[in-house]
This record gives sequence, C-alpha cells and structure tokens, in this order.
Amino acid sequence: MARCVLVGLPGTGKTTVARGLAQRWGCAALDTDELLSASMGCSAPEYLRTRGEDEFRRAELEALRRAVDSDGVVATGGGVVTTPAARELLGREFTVWLDCEDAVILGRLSEGDRPLLGADPATSLARLRRGRSGFYREVSRARVDANGLLDVVIERVLQVLQA
Repeated sequence: MARCVLVGLPGTGKTTVARGLAQRWGCAALDTDELLSASMGCSAPEYLRTRGEDEFRRAELEALRRAVDSDGVVATGGGVVTTPAARELLGREFTVWLDCEDAVILGRLSEGDRPLLGADPATSLARLRRGRSGFYREVSRARVDANGLLDVVIERVLQVLQA
C-alpha cells in the first residue's frame, strides 16, 4: 500500500509534490504517467494521441495498480479518476486531492504537452474541472491548496496526513 496517492488536475503539482514528500520520507516517488511510458515505450501524451483515451485509461489503471503496491508516494495522471475501477482503488488508499487556481495551472502548463487541453487550454481546463471535481472529492480524504511554493504545499499535505 502506498504511503499516499496524489490526484488532481494537470498542473497542480502532483509529480513535484510526490518527489518532495518521497525525499523527506526516504521512499520512492512513483508517477503513473512515467510508469505507463516505461511499459509502453512512448510518452503518456503520445500514447493518448495514438491509441485513444479508452486504451490510455486501461493502461493507466494498470500503472496505478502497480504504483499503489509500493511503499512510496504516488502521483497520478489527472484523468485517472474517470475510470470507475481506479476510483475504487483510490478509495482504499490515503488519497489527497491537490487543487489550485486555473490561472496558476495554466501558467504551469504553458510549456507542457497536454493533449486533452487542446487549442483553447482555459476552456478545456474549465471543462476538465467540471467533469472531474466530483471524482476527486469522492476518492480523496483531503483537499489541499496547491497554490504557492513547493515547500508550503508539501507542508500542507503533511498536515493532512498527520491529522
């Protein structure tokens, strides 16, 4: 069982926060997109574009299953919660929802490869937020404000883990 699993929209800092927590705890940081990429031989965005979202979600679920079997901190892809089996699995873990303002997310994602954000990232992000927020709420034990500096966000996560 993972020490904790981080969920949230793209750009909320899941991977970065997972690495910071793992460093503090002296354990592994696992990222489901990285696990998927390693097993499929291409990046997660490329796999999504070439294989489609249904196939991507199936592979993502397998990556999540492998990750939560570790004694580490798991960062998930933002859409993992759209799969019912993933939500069931996340509900058994100490899952934390990282959330921040759309303007912050858009600033963080300005250089990234995010196929689901398309040509109009602000509108797409708002659509993703509407579609996924209920799922994040369903699977998470806590919602953490991910605006601000990394050390501050890590401290916020540690506070909810210790509560």
